[in-house]
Amino acid sequence: MTVSGGVAVVTGAGSGIGRAVAHALLEAGYRVALAGRREDALRETAEGYADALVVPCDVTSPASVANLFDRVRDTWGRVDLLFNNAGIGAHGAVDEVSLEDWERVIATNLTGAFLCARHAVRIMKEQDPQGGRIINNGSIAAYAPRPASVAYTASKHAITGLTKSISLDGRPYNIACGQIDIGNAATDMTAAVEHGALQADGRIVPEKRFDVRHAASAVLYMASLPLDTNVLFLTITATTMPFIGRG
Repeated sequence: MTVSGGVAVVTGAGSGIGRAVAHALLEAGYRVALAGRREDALRETAEGYADALVVPCDVTSPASVANLFDRVRDTWGRVDLLFNNAGIGAHGAVDEVSLEDWERVIATNLTGAFLCARHAVRIMKEQDPQGGRIINNGSIAAYAPRPASVAYTASKHAITGLTKSISLDGRPYNIACGQIDIGNAATDMTAAVEHGALQADGRIVPEKRFDVRHAASAVLYMASLPLDTNVLFLTITATTMPFIGRG
């Protein structure tokens, strides 16, 4: 696809990976809708960028997601890219995590991604030229969980199924869908792992992180491909992260 002038929606754009990806897209020539629950954080992301549209949004709310995509369509007339990034975690093994925390994680990480993808696909099918791309932020937890992360891990395994289904169902409409699985990008959310993270054998081990801008560059690469080409899954981690060989 032509990057310059394309329209992107980034959820969870107020911080971390979402902010880094939004900046990478804006600098590549996209017009970017910044979605997230904290308007002040979104405005910090948008500062200095004329083609950023701030849209406060709670992805767990169908009405809020509908408003997000209505705003984007009313402003720019189309959606070329959705980066489904909003996500949260909850500590706890299956017998420890509360039902409230379980439902909160699933509502944000899975149902929120579904709601955003549903609106994006509807617009992509109707617009001219037809088509677009969805990139879901999975996690290496979609393959190998950390201890005491049942809600987050289950949600990210489900994102893989969502990615495959959208990829398949989008084919007749020139809609591509892929997933990026990121391990230990340097954001506030991962700051603690440098001091020590619980391993499967019970040890607490410091883990390396990598510059979040490299994750953003990977998303930009996936987004910049023509719609007849798709990266279905891309994994990017700190080189020495204990992912391969966990256990």
